[in-house]
Amino acid sequence: MKDFETRLKRLEELAEAIKDQDLPLEEAITVFEEGIKLSKSLGKELERIQGKVEILLGSAEEGAFAEREDFNPQAKA
Repeated sequence: MKDFETRLKRLEELAEAIKDQDLPLEEAITVFEEGIKLSKSLGKELERIQGKVEILLGSAEEGAFAEREDFNPQAKA
């Protein structure tokens, strides 16, 4: 599968192409279908990336707390 940036650029190209009023209906439908497929795959990839970032941020926060000398997860608030 192509990398994210390449697929995003293609989606942008499709968005421009669909604006062409001289584009025949059948071609417009084909362009639209490809755009929808790309949009969905890019959305899924963004969700996957967001999940990774959230995990990494959570790990970084846990690490930051663990490094603090006064941090005691067993202590009651």
